Amino acid sequence: MDGNLREQVLQQVRSEIISGESAPGVMYSVPSLAATLGVSTTPVREALLELARMGLIEPLRNRGFKVVEPSLAQLRDLFDMRELVELYAAEIVALKRKKDLGPLRILANDVERAVGAGSVADYLATDRRFHQALTELADNELLTETVMTLRDKMRLYGIGSEQGLERQRESVGEHYRIIELVEIGDADSLRGLLRNHIRSWQPIFTEALLQLARASAKAR
Repeated sequence: MDGNLREQVLQQVRSEIISGESAPGVMYSVPSLAATLGVSTTPVREALLELARMGLIEPLRNRGFKVVEPSLAQLRDLFDMRELVELYAAEIVALKRKKDLGPLRILANDVERAVGAGSVADYLATDRRFHQALTELADNELLTETVMTLRDKMRLYGIGSEQGLERQRESVGEHYRIIELVEIGDADSLRGLLRNHIRSWQPIFTEALLQLARASAKAR
């Protein structure tokens, strides 16, 4: 049970951080968060320690965990590495002869419902599950771990902005198209689509980080 609670806490706090709902400098206290969520401190502590290992928060002695401020250089590096490994994984999947794409279709439907409902949290969760399931079809545990670790480190600031919401809507059809290209084994077209699917977010996140930096500088 604690394992499930740990995962629930991890996903909730991670969503708050990467979406910008919890801004840099925000503190998370194990006892306070456990009380708010109505759970014991053990799964909360384990979840926050895992997020610290991801680099999203840092522990401060006797105070809790502070949300770390991201940098444009880190964002750029993450996009570069994501493109490298996610396109490689997708190509492996496309060239496989046997693949069960049923779960991907269900997850693409979940993404569409999340966007239709206007829930950024649900979009983040369903989009993550879709790309994890896609990568897992490559049958390489280390590759899947690498892809998901890179995705989990990325700050998605601006995802709830007007441009971010429009990009979410655009991505709905892209998820279905990814499945189509995987099904017919068109690796070249899949790489092109997935590159755009990933990189189209970069200017949105970059602008949001720049706005954050300007606001922080003005406040000092």
